[in-house]
Amino acid sequence: MATSPTHDSLANAIRFLAVDAVEKANSGHPGLPMGAADLATVLFRDVLKFDAADPHWPDRDRFVLSAGHGSMLLYALLYLTGTGGADGLTLDDLKAFRQVGSRTPGHPEYGHTPGVETTTGPLGQGIATAVGMALAERMLAAHFPSVVDHRTYVLASDGDLMEGLSHEAIAIAGHYRLSRLIVFWDNNDVSIDGKVSVLNDNVDQVARFQAAGWNASHVDGRDAAAILSAVRAAQASDRPTLIACRTTIGFGLPTREGTSKAHGEAAGAAEIEGARKNLNWPYPPFEIPADVLSAWREVGARGAPDHEAWRKRLAELDPARRAEFERRVGGELPAGLDGVIDAYKRELADKAPTIATRKAGEAALAVIAPAVPELVTGSADLTPSNNTKVAATKEITPDDFSGRYIHWGIREHGMAAACNGMAVHGGFIPSGASFLCFTDYARPALRLAALMKIRVVHVFTHDSIGLGEDGPTHQPVEQIASLRAMPNMYLWRPADSVETVECWQAALERAHSPSILALTRQNLPALRKTHVAENLCARGAYEIAPAEGEAAVSIFASGSEVSLAIAAQQILKGKGVAARVVSVPCMDAFFDQPEDYRRSVIGGARVKVGVEAAVRFGWDAIIGDGPFVGMSGFGESGPYKAVYEFFGITPEAVAEAAEARLGA
Repeated sequence: MATSPTHDSLANAIRFLAVDAVEKANSGHPGLPMGAADLATVLFRDVLKFDAADPHWPDRDRFVLSAGHGSMLLYALLYLTGTGGADGLTLDDLKAFRQVGSRTPGHPEYGHTPGVETTTGPLGQGIATAVGMALAERMLAAHFPSVVDHRTYVLASDGDLMEGLSHEAIAIAGHYRLSRLIVFWDNNDVSIDGKVSVLNDNVDQVARFQAAGWNASHVDGRDAAAILSAVRAAQASDRPTLIACRTTIGFGLPTREGTSKAHGEAAGAAEIEGARKNLNWPYPPFEIPADVLSAWREVGARGAPDHEAWRKRLAELDPARRAEFERRVGGELPAGLDGVIDAYKRELADKAPTIATRKAGEAALAVIAPAVPELVTGSADLTPSNNTKVAATKEITPDDFSGRYIHWGIREHGMAAACNGMAVHGGFIPSGASFLCFTDYARPALRLAALMKIRVVHVFTHDSIGLGEDGPTHQPVEQIASLRAMPNMYLWRPADSVETVECWQAALERAHSPSILALTRQNLPALRKTHVAENLCARGAYEIAPAEGEAAVSIFASGSEVSLAIAAQQILKGKGVAARVVSVPCMDAFFDQPEDYRRSVIGGARVKVGVEAAVRFGWDAIIGDGPFVGMSGFGESGPYKAVYEFFGITPEAVAEAAEARLGA
């Protein structure tokens, strides 16, 4: 009678696929997969609810490899379990590890490899993104309890827990008591430089997590029974859990086991041959015995009955509820949104309010939020300043996840990463908020949102020197340019209430790009007083004030400086100079437009002037070598009008710059 493969055989299949792929690539990180294979085997074989045939099943458990440098652990598991079916990873994919165009890049990439739940590699991002996943599960379950019931599991390294982001993430999870979040710490005490506890860190991580409101305990990372017992206890808890698994990096390598040499470089043929002998794995590279592969494929199919039972529960939902659930997890916007926004734009054209765009954003949300129930807003402890809470919106609390507003605390980085997690989980369009200057705190997570091509719409207010008295520490002068430089990040800087709601609409419609709405503290006049059905901001730039006659000057501006540009247009008119004004709410959206549209908007005026209360970087693509009225250094504390005067960002200065160039 045939016997089932042992636990060691299943774990060794992971180990040697990983070490062989790293060796073939002569690049990678073999140490983590070799040390963490036992806990990964327990998790996938005995715990994880998933159906390898459908890696996108909405009610699957999520597994996040926060220690993304150990990517071959995940790729080996995805291959062994057959995740993705005919579209899943093959042995050839593993052999192409870290090669150009392969489906097995150096770190896991969302949307690139079937079964990868989020992009990881920058340490700390995985665990923080997983907090957003776990929060999204609780929130979606509050609305669809019969079809949402899963957990989020994370494998984190010493490096993940050393990054400051982990502090923000675990504090959020502890406060909201995200009991369905379970983190395995690959506690091998080794990083690139050497032994962690000797060189750079002796934090009691178990105590740290406990202080943040988590369960936390130590287990032997090679003891399958102990690991499983710890998981079962975690599943029964009312709090998130850290399981600190003592492992040995590079387990089985004759001379590198337990050393930094096992971390991030190919082991070498002799070392791998020794590991094969030490671990009783006599098979050549990339060969998996049929019984071991069969056992792993059975693991991949284990969740099929759960998946089928879920399908039945989904079918039993009221048809309207089922359609709404499927729309939300499918990422489709509600059908009536365009009509709601068009009606609101008509109202704004009539009322012509003079308000700050942060207040215009609040008013726009009051219209959009009821029409888009999946939109979830929040703030990093700046709710009264960001104006992102709709008055009737219920707040998320540890005891009630049915609301739509999240108090993130003063944690911009944790907020942005958790918003990424909510987006990749599905069912929500998340939106965080803070001051624009503090995007610097959130930048790694913002970058990953752009890289993953996910829809997150952040609101960052106090967008320029126009915030005034708080001074240069809070006045963003370089952030706009730096965010525009980020591929696939759309920064929207509206000039009035109509542009604000149009920018919100355009951001929501970008299903594969994150957006930032940069909004003012100071009041701005209404500029769009005639209703236009088309979303003009969606094209990134458009002529907002035509010239009378043939334009000698084109003035390009964004946000609060558009009204200033229009005032400069009137000064030039009084001097007999015909000028036109172009509003540029989003450069990236403009550069996406067809060339003929871009040419028509840029126009053929002799002089092109750029105006923005920020640095010039990025404007040359529109104005060429034309004059720029803006910032060249940091800001100044004072009333905002005085600050604009101090730096010479005025209608008169714009007109003078245009005249000077015309004269030249």
